[in-house]
Formats: sequence, structure tokens, C-alpha cells
Amino acid sequence: MANNFKNYFLKNATTTAANAYVGPAATQSTIIGMTIGNTTASPITCNVTVVSGGTTYFMIQNATISNGGALVPIGGDQKLVMEAGDYMQVQTSAVNSADVIVSVLEIT
Repeated sequence: MANNFKNYFLKNATTTAANAYVGPAATQSTIIGMTIGNTTASPITCNVTVVSGGTTYFMIQNATISNGGALVPIGGDQKLVMEAGDYMQVQTSAVNSADVIVSVLEIT
């Protein structure tokens, strides 16, 4: 079994849900960090969902991120385990308003 630390990036998260991370085939993943940075001059709201087995689960719903601020939904003591094929999406209240960084330990 190989353990690989990786970062995944989503530039300009917007009003349509976009994949921030997709669990690769034959891989268990532990999300060890996630930062969503507001890149606008105004506050925005943000949703983070996880889709597993065809069901969507809200991790965060309508969380406010101040202008120039960041939201760290995963980090420190908080981790998230994802199976192959699970995916995490980010959606914001304004067009092209946030950058997302997801840090992952992938076990193959």
C-alpha cells in the first residue's frame, strides 16, 4: 500500500457547484485540510457538499466568508475519509469568488 500526500486546487469557485476533490479509483482518501479563500472585495457565502453513493451531504451550508478572509472547514482535529468515487463540491454565492485548496492523504 502506497501513501501519497497531495494538494488539489480549484480556482475561481463560483455559483455552480464544482468538484474540489474526486476520490480516485481503488483509493481511500483522508482529507487532512481544506481552505476556501474569498478573492473578492465583498463577503460571500459558501456551500461544501460531499457526494457518496449518489447521495449529497452538506458539510457546510451558507457559511459566510468575509472579504479577503478564509474558511477552514477541514484541518486540525477535523478530518474526512472518502472512498473511491466519492467527491467534494464547492459552490459560492458570487461568480468567480473563491479559491480552494484541498490537502489529501491517498492510500492505494
